[in-house]
Amino acid sequence: MRTAWALDRCSAPPLCAPPSPVRDNSLVTLVDDLTWRGLIQDSTDPAALAEALTGGPITFYVGFDPTAASLHVGNLMQVVTARRLQLAGHRPLLLVGGATGQIGDPKESSERSLNSPEVVRSWVERIRTQLAPFMTYEGANAAELVNNLDWTGPTSVIEFLRDVGKHFPVNKMLARDVVRNRLESGISFTEFSYQLLQANDFYQLNQRHGCVLQFGGSDQWGNITAGVDFVRRRGAGPVHAFTTPLVLKADGTKFGKSEGGATWLDPEMTTPYAFYQFWINSDDRDVNNYLRYFSFKTREELEELEKATADRPQARLAQRALAEEITALVHGPEEAQQAIMASQALFGRGSLDSLSPETLRAALGEAGLLSVRGEMPTFSTLLKESGLVASANEARRTITEGGAYVNNERITDGDVVPTLDSLLHGQFLVLRRGKRTFAGVEYSA
Repeated sequence: MRTAWALDRCSAPPLCAPPSPVRDNSLVTLVDDLTWRGLIQDSTDPAALAEALTGGPITFYVGFDPTAASLHVGNLMQVVTARRLQLAGHRPLLLVGGATGQIGDPKESSERSLNSPEVVRSWVERIRTQLAPFMTYEGANAAELVNNLDWTGPTSVIEFLRDVGKHFPVNKMLARDVVRNRLESGISFTEFSYQLLQANDFYQLNQRHGCVLQFGGSDQWGNITAGVDFVRRRGAGPVHAFTTPLVLKADGTKFGKSEGGATWLDPEMTTPYAFYQFWINSDDRDVNNYLRYFSFKTREELEELEKATADRPQARLAQRALAEEITALVHGPEEAQQAIMASQALFGRGSLDSLSPETLRAALGEAGLLSVRGEMPTFSTLLKESGLVASANEARRTITEGGAYVNNERITDGDVVPTLDSLLHGQFLVLRRGKRTFAGVEYSA
């Protein structure tokens, strides 16, 4: 049974209302906009795709495999692209792979570790819930969340081999880059067969829902074109497909990765403050591309922002606009505002009292949070133990020179012990050295 989902919060400013099912007056602007933003890397037939997107509402799908308990920022490319298509009047099918998630798309390096069906099932539900707020589930182009276990699970091996496997030439499957690269080190039949499962998803959605378009990341091009070919071999169609580009940072590292690992959409795995910081710290060389990919601002607004940023790079206007919009989209406007206030307050440009305990702890945890129990140490000791200075002598020198702050108030005597009344929310102190280096203290009796 498929679950009906409803929006339970405002998704993103200025699109706080659920996306309207009313189509744009001229959907050629959708194709132009996707192209200008660099969101179409490959297409089975660009002219046919443009015609399909301008000829009337169509049903499309994009898939997400539950390989972790949460989606990460790399998945946002597909999420926001699906949102763009729905805003233009098309109907989304958001597929979470309860079947394919138990198999795993082949990796370039080695065989995947298989997760248990129970784990995959729990991740499916978490990701379905996570996807829900990005779409509207009412109106003529209401979105639907689907699970490929619904049709793959009841199919017998014999049925699958006869109805699906018969249509896949092995020589074409071996020609896929990731398979060819794994032939020496070895690839299991399980991962080798993944392409058949994904291709069958397109056919099933075509037959069940009239789906005629699939899109995904560029690393899925082989799987996606196999699905297009399979639908046609089964006598259905015409169907279309395109891929979005793989996002890499200017330094060549993978987008969404950091020393701490992936940047997740789940607030329990990556706090809204840390999520905001991920975007605010975007490299100047990357930020304009990120805005085109992820922002819902118009082309005119983005070009104006690009020019203003070029004129005043030190103001980081593009990074601030990007971080605010995407944090509001994923976590809601209130959490975005808390993250903004935290960024300002921690560097002395706002009130620390306005921050919630959750936001304050998350922000201090990112910088480094010193736990103190029982007797409170002196200011000098706190500066040293928090790592803001290397020694007691350096702590005293920093304080004497006027470069040490507690809760944004300059301190002048390192031998003073902070009072319990000075604790924010009864448990936190914000320590800062100079203008930009800070750490936190969390006190418990």
